[in-house]
Amino acid sequence: MSPHQTYRPLARFFHWASAILVLLTIPAAIAMLRPGIARSLQDPLFLFHKNIGVVILILVALRLAYRLVNPPPPLLDSVMPLQRRIAELTHWGLYGLLLGMAISGYIRVTAGGFPLEVFDALGLPRLAPRSDSLAETAKQIHATLRIPLIGLIALHIGAALYHGLIKKDGVFQRMAPGRGRPPGVGPDQ
Repeated sequence: MSPHQTYRPLARFFHWASAILVLLTIPAAIAMLRPGIARSLQDPLFLFHKNIGVVILILVALRLAYRLVNPPPPLLDSVMPLQRRIAELTHWGLYGLLLGMAISGYIRVTAGGFPLEVFDALGLPRLAPRSDSLAETAKQIHATLRIPLIGLIALHIGAALYHGLIKKDGVFQRMAPGRGRPPGVGPDQ
């Protein structure tokens, strides 16, 4: 595989860091919203979910900025045109839904008057005014976006597994963790 077909280390970091955090927030959200859950478990899950959501927002924003400056490598020739289009739409859909989820979650928390413990401790200003109606709207958006986001995540993971385990065509290896720097790509890239 050519170094021009492999994602750069920083792109892989953004991908895997955001993927791990998103995949951790999903079960936390499901568990924290279960009826009858003990408050002693629910509170730490809410704390984790809302604070990690802000970290995800920052990571995705940085990832998009990096991607605009450093476009991803072209897909391998073995990927059919329809698969290329689906991959492109899936990636942009994931970016949009991740941003939508993180922003709506942030607005839900801040407009609802709830703390963001880690970020409040840093003295960061709140970017949404206190408003019950705004908080409720953000809550509905957050709840609505979760379904297509989970669907696209499942599609993305399924495609990665298909390329990595069945086709073994190098598509998964382009983003595989722990690959180090591709040959011929300097540390500033």
